[in-house]
Amino acid sequence: MTHILDELTWRGLIAVSTDLGALRTAMDDGPVTYYCGFDPTAPSLHLGNLVQLLTMRRLQVAGHRPLALVGGATGLIGDPRPTAERSLNAPELVAEWVERIKAQVMPYLDFSGSNAATMVNNLDWTADLSAISLLRDVGKHFRVNKMLSKDAVSARLTSDAGISYTEFSYQVLQGMDFLELYRRFGCTLQTGGSDQWGNLTAGLDLIHRVEGAVAHALATPLITKADGTKFGKTETGTVWLDPTMTSPYAFYQFWINADDRDVINYLKIFSFRGRDEIDELAKAVADRPAAREAQRALAQDVTTLVHGAAETTAAIDASAALFGRGELTALPPATLEAALRETGVVALPGSPPPTVIDVFAASGLVDSKSAARRAIVEGGAYVNNVKVTDVDTVFTPDDALRGRWLVLRRGKRSVAGVELQT
Repeated sequence: MTHILDELTWRGLIAVSTDLGALRTAMDDGPVTYYCGFDPTAPSLHLGNLVQLLTMRRLQVAGHRPLALVGGATGLIGDPRPTAERSLNAPELVAEWVERIKAQVMPYLDFSGSNAATMVNNLDWTADLSAISLLRDVGKHFRVNKMLSKDAVSARLTSDAGISYTEFSYQVLQGMDFLELYRRFGCTLQTGGSDQWGNLTAGLDLIHRVEGAVAHALATPLITKADGTKFGKTETGTVWLDPTMTSPYAFYQFWINADDRDVINYLKIFSFRGRDEIDELAKAVADRPAAREAQRALAQDVTTLVHGAAETTAAIDASAALFGRGELTALPPATLEAALRETGVVALPGSPPPTVIDVFAASGLVDSKSAARRAIVEGGAYVNNVKVTDVDTVFTPDDALRGRWLVLRRGKRSVAGVELQT
């Protein structure tokens, strides 16, 4: 059986770490207790957090014990960003987000068995901590010159924005988390993104200074895209795990549109497929790129993992139906709307009834009404997957899907939506 550290290395999930040889020895000596933290600075986790959740899951499957920390305390402060100060959220809002994020984390870990996961909240050991105790018992062990060297801190120090003492102190709180989890659970490994490396090592140093013990840190790389755009972002913004913030259809489309240069890397990071399967898909990308077999496997795997099989099936059906390969009327209303929102929707009054020329010109699928007329006459215009050849055709809400939607298609590939308003 492949050692978990070798598995993580093959999947490209180790960007930087402390002594891997020492960590391997610790893992071989028995289950290691490890933790990863998630701060409630938004109402949902996103794709960057999913990298950490899946890394935690891989480690647990390998026999190690996870602690999932949701930062009810650190979420009140906010990890310093390289660019500007965070806005502080109200404690009541942060508490609400804590519960939402706990619910998002739980499905990825097993909370039963001999290496059961444990959910922890750092507000439990900071809420009653006095400023004097923090400074004497924890702050005493931090060196300001080392704190200043952290990437985000140094970037802010040279910017016009500067950095507040509040955000500067974040690494003290995160270091204290590691110490507290070491004391409570025997936790000796922290995982996180490579952008968190300074915070991860702060905890290592604190454990060594206070307890004289050795602990470990392992950081995953920041995921990049071959085209230079930011991973986890679309034209409409961040790809969230919450289905009310990023619909399952939009989530599926994000993965199905992965670049050929990225898709195998994404399969290693975000799927649980083995080496042989991924090697076969890599060969398919090289030999049959137009078939997009790897993208379909990736989209199905990750959407099922995050949103479940039913939503994945609905997303696949919607994708097919929009392009004339399925029945639009069979789609769930929410899936239909989400799919159309992704294509781009324009609203038109339903009275007087717009003509087919009106709807195509308004949709942006053609440049003008005369271009719309040509597309219709040439047989390349479809409404709700029905070819329209009469330029005088009009549409009422009775003609619309759910009394509301017109799905426009020009040729095989260009799709847009029109919402008829009553």
